Amino acid sequence: MEFAVQTAWLGLAVIHLLPAASAFSPALVERLYGVTPGRDLAVLIAHRGVLFCAIVVGCALAAFDPPARRTMGVVVGLSMVGFLLLYLRAGLPAGPLRTIALVDAVGLAPLAFAIWSAWPQQAA
Repeated sequence: MEFAVQTAWLGLAVIHLLPAASAFSPALVERLYGVTPGRDLAVLIAHRGVLFCAIVVGCALAAFDPPARRTMGVVVGLSMVGFLLLYLRAGLPAGPLRTIALVDAVGLAPLAFAIWSAWPQQAA
């Protein structure tokens, strides 16, 4: 079971690598999000990438540090579900945002497993 949990957390880290890398690559921002950030927007998008670096590091930590799993489950859940709700509110736009939404939607399965495994199960 522990191997499956670690794999789920590492999978979550992997799906957040490209958004994290956008902190360091304006070209990647254009490819991932379909926008050419101006000066102010570039700072915000880069900061978003840095926050995803924290998600990647936190997921990797949770893979090998069980006490971190509950907190990271909440953090990653807020990020992924939050994006999906914002995407829904925006009217499910086509293009790069749809790809991000699909990846986040697929990522909900390992996230749900990781969160479920972080809480002890009560015997019936």
